[in-house]
Amino acid sequence: MNTGMPRFSLSPEAFEIAPLRDALGDARAGAFAAFEGRVRNHNDGRSVDGLHYEAYVALAETEGERVLAEAIERFDILDARCVHRTGDLAIGDLAVWVGVTAAHRDAAFAACRYVIDEVKARVPIWKRERYAEGDEDWRHP
Repeated sequence: MNTGMPRFSLSPEAFEIAPLRDALGDARAGAFAAFEGRVRNHNDGRSVDGLHYEAYVALAETEGERVLAEAIERFDILDARCVHRTGDLAIGDLAVWVGVTAAHRDAAFAACRYVIDEVKARVPIWKRERYAEGDEDWRHP
């Protein structure tokens, strides 16, 4: 049940998961599935010290909303949310969160996977990894 708040958002600072999960509450829901993407300390065989996310905000918000609307149409789910960080993140920081509610678990799991895969493929968000050796590299998440 959409409470009028955007389903997709970007956050320049750390955010709490509980209010996002609570916003998905629905008496019809028998299932809730979530995905948390965190900053890891390695990529492609290199040690990573942290990263920086940048987004084309207007397009990212529009495309993110489109992805979530597609998930609601495509899967038998009640609602979905996604928040993606921007700015500097340290190892272990939460970078992206997806939550989905449905009457049944199969739909919740499938929609959650769809949302994160499509956000990573289509939403204009880029990350610059900082490596232990001191160099940096821009990558699409």
